Amino acid sequence: MNVIVAGGGLAGSEAALYLANKGVKVKLYEMRPNKTTGAHTSSDFAEFVCSNSLGALDVKSASGLLKEEARQLGSILIEQAYKSKVPSGNSLSIDRRGFSAAITKIIEEHPNIEIIREELTHIPNTPAIIATGPLTSDVLCTEIKNITGEDNFHFFDAIAPIVKKDSINFDKAFYASRWDKGDADFINCPLEKEEYENFYNILINSEKIPLKSFEAKYFEGCMPVEVLAGRGKDTLRFGPMKPVGLFDKRTRKREHKNYQFYAVVQLRQDDKEADLYNLVGFQTNLKWGEQKRLLAAIPGLENAQIVRYGVMHANTFINSPKILNKTLQARFNQDLFFAGQITGVEGYSESIATGLFAGINMYRYLKGEKLIELEPKSMLGALLDYITFDGHKSFQPVNSNWGIIKKPQGFDQIKKNKEEKGALLSSIALEYIKEIRNGYFC
Repeated sequence: MNVIVAGGGLAGSEAALYLANKGVKVKLYEMRPNKTTGAHTSSDFAEFVCSNSLGALDVKSASGLLKEEARQLGSILIEQAYKSKVPSGNSLSIDRRGFSAAITKIIEEHPNIEIIREELTHIPNTPAIIATGPLTSDVLCTEIKNITGEDNFHFFDAIAPIVKKDSINFDKAFYASRWDKGDADFINCPLEKEEYENFYNILINSEKIPLKSFEAKYFEGCMPVEVLAGRGKDTLRFGPMKPVGLFDKRTRKREHKNYQFYAVVQLRQDDKEADLYNLVGFQTNLKWGEQKRLLAAIPGLENAQIVRYGVMHANTFINSPKILNKTLQARFNQDLFFAGQITGVEGYSESIATGLFAGINMYRYLKGEKLIELEPKSMLGALLDYITFDGHKSFQPVNSNWGIIKKPQGFDQIKKNKEEKGALLSSIALEYIKEIRNGYFC
């Protein structure tokens, strides 16, 4: 049995490893480093391009549930993510370089995977999984458009800056977690009212990098900080710069009525050694000189050394409701499956989970077995149901959230708080995934 997997990102790596471990010979196409994307910084497999966080750990959250579903279905990348974990409170954040290096080593050493460092420019006439991600090349996008008869869609995504920890001024910055929950894993840079107003004025008057001319939209889950600021002077203070529950124990006590700062910029650990930190929620498309000027206006980051500037790039996704079945198999070609962000899921965990699911169903297809369709009472099933639902008026990318999952009868009348409702939905989903695992994999 032989399969082509196009794309060495999260979805493609997960799919390739699942199939290879099942004894399938995989040809894994990855165009980097011969052709770059403008967002990746290495040629490693499974590179985290934007944030280094996979979202919440708790299975009572939508993101945490999806990761646990993927883990129970056998995800190698989720397993490695836990091994590469760095401190970040209640979320699963990783040492992005260490994670990618580990996955690259596993792939390179796998006897059933042949790595082809070339751009795939056509849809193969043999079994294949297209997992080329949101940065799919123009040539392949055109090929997909031609064979499907459907337009490709675009939205703009952005990346936040990363700075060196030893360049942060800890006379002003401090470690803390919100409301002192868990370990103090975040570095916090507080701003008083005058400091925030100065920061805001610099931000809204900074020069941006011109976007491409084609029509595109921002993804609400990764909105550039300058776009958020344009929605109102206090938008950031109720968003990524909210000061609620954060205080510097060296100078302000929680019991004091005036302990709260006016705004706070948080930084999250980005590598295992804790040398690098990224600015939480600070995705941006500002010119690099403007980014340096803006960060210098944040107390504690006056002399911050930026090791990666924020950038913006166009993400591509296909019209999945017209193209895909819930199995991730193409409606027009049984040999062809799609996975990852090109399908219209948004997020790292979502990419990994759909890559795994495409691998599972491709293996079943090769063996002549019935493909699996997951019910939307699981988070992965809900994502697949959403991206293949033919009734969307305007199909847009989606990540894991409670709004898309199927609720049990009478759920809205249940008098429980948010966490209790999450626990109920999670228990239903994980019991269902257990049934799927036992029914199909044993």
